[in-house]
Amino acid sequence: MSIPTQAPAAPSRAASRSIGLASVATALAGLGYAVSFVILKDALLSALFLLLGGVLATPVLVAVRERLREMAPVLSSWAILLALAGALGSAVHGGYDLANVVHPPVAASSDLPNPVDPRGLLTFGLAGVALVVLGLLIARSRALPRWLGYLACLNGVLLVLLYLGRLLILDPTNLLIVIPALLTGFLLNPLWYGWLGVWFLRARGGRRS
Repeated sequence: MSIPTQAPAAPSRAASRSIGLASVATALAGLGYAVSFVILKDALLSALFLLLGGVLATPVLVAVRERLREMAPVLSSWAILLALAGALGSAVHGGYDLANVVHPPVAASSDLPNPVDPRGLLTFGLAGVALVVLGLLIARSRALPRWLGYLACLNGVLLVLLYLGRLLILDPTNLLIVIPALLTGFLLNPLWYGWLGVWFLRARGGRRS
């Protein structure tokens, strides 16, 4: 049985514009997190950007799933569940960090993993797996530009490697952690959400490929 490749019914132009703006905002929040965490080393700003980025990503991910629903309903649903878990896990992680910045605990060890997102299991691990699956589906469909699928796959693989590095190596200066972190934080993740947002903004009812 062949997999259908036709695009689903296009959403309204207003809906596409809203999703596009949310996607661009997610890209900016992700870049803001990378800058504040790596360069500025500002715990308050990095927590805020992580929280905002996770929340803003949720409608974008749902919109991507709607574009893929007719082609692969089960696989796209599974991928989007993982993606939403990653996005919400990122938001909760940011909220947890924010709470600790606003009211620092009396005693805390920086060696302990975050209890809601240990070593980035949700933010990097599940989000990365979801992006790889979504990227493969996008590359096989006509619902979204194929290059967005390739970009999602590359971003997803590096996110999974980043999670494994944080889990197994721990040393944040190790190149196996630094390189994926820099590539995803400063380039691939903002590029993925930014170009996806531009595509939705330019789409007439979301029907460009």
